[in-house]
Amino acid sequence: MLKVKNLSKVYDGKVAHKALTNIDLTIEEGEFVGIMGPSGSGKSTLLNLVATIDQPTSGSIMVNDKDPLRMKHNELAIFRRRELGFIFQDFNLLPTLTVEENIVLPLTLEGVRVKEMEERVVAVAEKLGITPILKKRIYEISGGQAQRTAIARAIIHRPKMVLADEPTGNLDSKSSRAAMDMMEKINKQDKTTMMMVTHDPVAASYTERVVFIKDGKLFNEIHRGDNRQAFFQKIIDVLSLLGGDASDLSSIRV
Repeated sequence: MLKVKNLSKVYDGKVAHKALTNIDLTIEEGEFVGIMGPSGSGKSTLLNLVATIDQPTSGSIMVNDKDPLRMKHNELAIFRRRELGFIFQDFNLLPTLTVEENIVLPLTLEGVRVKEMEERVVAVAEKLGITPILKKRIYEISGGQAQRTAIARAIIHRPKMVLADEPTGNLDSKSSRAAMDMMEKINKQDKTTMMMVTHDPVAASYTERVVFIKDGKLFNEIHRGDNRQAFFQKIIDVLSLLGGDASDLSSIRV
């Protein structure tokens, strides 16, 4: 699904900053992968490059056997809209629209028929437990409900891959677990490939594999296996080896 080879990113300035160096990463179809590392390690840069929000200095990216780096502007916009789904820390929802209107936005841009939009909203809202709030405005719902709305919007158009940037960063412990339960369920039931950048070891423990980045380079990777609690502990162990400030990690909630 995703093949990244020799990916490097240098930000020019008075002093050039090498954010990523020769990253190789493969994510198989239907896999759920977490990306972790200290602040400034390059994990968000990697996500932005895969999301086609930023351009690499060198290296290649293939998503679903397509090369977004060779696409023209309009072609890239269509690719991003159809193939990728995005979940952000601050939700990026439009407050003047209802929950339902926010969710169908990707379908509206694609010109999908109203009847099909309605059917898809009903199905995704039921799956995420947000049917009762569909007619409410964003300012009328809780943070947890907003994140579920954001997840619904990210999957409504059935993307090949969902990219999540700190999806639990603005949520309390209970809402965080609920959001991760939903993402895990979508990954398992719909076989949606997911790549998630997170500081939160609990959120990371819901993935099948965690890739650690330090100073722009791959540091380590670990696999979940059957026991999520044991996987959580392995994540904590690697994070302690990585170092960084305590503020690099959100408070640990087992």
